Amino acid sequence: MEELIHIQKTFEKVNFIDKSVHNREFEDCIFKNCDFSNSDFSNNSFMDCEFIDCNLSLTKLIGVSLKSVEFTNCKLMGIQFHACNDFLFQVKFQDCILDYASFANKKMQKTLFINTSLKEVAFMGCDLTQSLFDNCNLQAAIFNETQLKEANFLTAYNYTIDPEYNPMRKARFSTDGIPGLLSKYDIKIQ
Repeated sequence: MEELIHIQKTFEKVNFIDKSVHNREFEDCIFKNCDFSNSDFSNNSFMDCEFIDCNLSLTKLIGVSLKSVEFTNCKLMGIQFHACNDFLFQVKFQDCILDYASFANKKMQKTLFINTSLKEVAFMGCDLTQSLFDNCNLQAAIFNETQLKEANFLTAYNYTIDPEYNPMRKARFSTDGIPGLLSKYDIKIQ
């Protein structure tokens, strides 16, 4: 990863714990079975990249560009995605652990979260219009001033969302999720 620009490369079993990589560009690259935990990736750019079976927990992403980046079976605990560059920010998560991450104030329309753990994730001020939360655990996730128009929560679970503070016109929920929308009223639904 010493070069400044990497195009169509595959990085496999890279162990880069507690290290720094700055000002690099990665385009159409694949990262497999890599450990980048506690690393500093500030000011890098990733476009059309895939991370598969990687650990990026607590990695610093200040000023990082994530343009059409997919994470599959990755551990991304405590990542501060809100520090990423907003321009063309687009991510997809499948079979990931995103617990304690922050997406505060990100525009994430049509984002796919599939079979992903999102415990205590901060979504304050996000635009999640038409996003999909398919079989996702949203235990203690924070939704405040979050745009949820047409978002799909049909198979999501353990969420608590206050409709008063989160616009959710045409959002989809299952009947099992109703308690998560009414919890502040302390009522029992049977």
